[in-house]
Amino acid sequence: MTVNFQAPKGTRDFYPSDMAVRRYIEDIWRSVSVRHGFQEVDGPTFESLDLYKVKSGDEIISQLFSFVDRGERDLALRPEFTPTLARMVAQKAAGLPRPIKWFSIPRCYRAEQPQKGRLREFIQWNVDFIGDASERADRECLAVCVDALLEFGLTASDIRIGWNHRELFTKALCSTFVAPQRISNAYYILDRLQKYDVQARHALYQQQQCTELERENFDAIAAAVNSPQLLAAWMNSWPADVRDSINAFEQRLADKGLAEICRFDLSVVRGLAYYTGFVFEVIDAQGQNRAIAGGGRYDKLIEMFGGPAMPAVGFGMGDVVLEILLRQRNKLPANLMPPADVFVINALEDSAAADQLIAQLRRSQWNSEHSKIIRRGLNVQTSYRSTRNIGKLLQEASGCGARVAVILAAEEINRGMMKLKNLVDRTETDVAVPDVLNRIHALLTDSQAMV
Repeated sequence: MTVNFQAPKGTRDFYPSDMAVRRYIEDIWRSVSVRHGFQEVDGPTFESLDLYKVKSGDEIISQLFSFVDRGERDLALRPEFTPTLARMVAQKAAGLPRPIKWFSIPRCYRAEQPQKGRLREFIQWNVDFIGDASERADRECLAVCVDALLEFGLTASDIRIGWNHRELFTKALCSTFVAPQRISNAYYILDRLQKYDVQARHALYQQQQCTELERENFDAIAAAVNSPQLLAAWMNSWPADVRDSINAFEQRLADKGLAEICRFDLSVVRGLAYYTGFVFEVIDAQGQNRAIAGGGRYDKLIEMFGGPAMPAVGFGMGDVVLEILLRQRNKLPANLMPPADVFVINALEDSAAADQLIAQLRRSQWNSEHSKIIRRGLNVQTSYRSTRNIGKLLQEASGCGARVAVILAAEEINRGMMKLKNLVDRTETDVAVPDVLNRIHALLTDSQAMV
């Protein structure tokens, strides 16, 4: 009987080309984080189930892959990294230098219905700035996010970043039409306002027992989101200090060169209750995909996990929606597979000489004048085909991106020589065996193979 095994629903197989895309995304995330002064951390793939309840309540259980271990402990695969981060900070808060600037790129798991842009297993980039209550930290987190998006080649025509401020917006809502005891209902509605059509919106109002005044104002907000004129008119009813704070923050974003991509957006409230101030979301400018990234300030979260009172701001960006967007906009490089430095073509009767050369090249150490670094080891490939047709083997060498081919043939070897072919300019030369290593290094330097 033939058994046809499939990957579990909502997961992915990463074949070499898929893995190359994943590494490309992760490498940009990592390099941008490091150049902004963030340090990489990680934690367990599974934690105590109670850890996730602290942040999200008992309702989170149905969304997790949870299990009981041999010690009868309730555990769960991590659905996100923030609870682990909060636990790690709370455990060593007294000894950690401030501010704490950490990033992570963990695999996460959610037991939910897979759909476009949302899988049960995914990779998420998390950036967190802890211990600084100033707007500077808010803007720096946003700048890290924008820097990565720009490095992927995305522009203002591809993405839009909407931002809001929970504290200021709460003050504006309560001064106009929302009673303080109804603010959580208001945020529940606002978080869904742009995702629902008129009929679904009105059903939501009914479910949340909205007054007529609330219904009118929520509809006005829905209309104002995409209309600067309506937005300005509606904001005129807000307290002056709220408007001034929003305008000042927008100006500081403009000073950092972010005005073209970022804008104040009433619909961005980030439904999770633990957000306390600045919040933002990155969305597809053409509205074809889910949110690409999102985050904000969560000043009380570390306390919830037993740590001291510490202000914090951060965001997360998943790889699934990002990759969809990069493919849709043709922003992925054409060939992400790592090219070979050298391809060894063996036309001899046995492989001893070729094997020895390959091992030597892979262990070689040399100083490149082009890159100003010492390089250890070359990416060396060879053919495993039975043919000794040098023309076909040279095609294989070019196909794997090699810059240099070394040809071991009886005629040259008998004279103590090997043939080197520069696959960039197609020139070739015979080189004495003792000089082969140095000549290969020189050819690679000249062709700027090292980056």
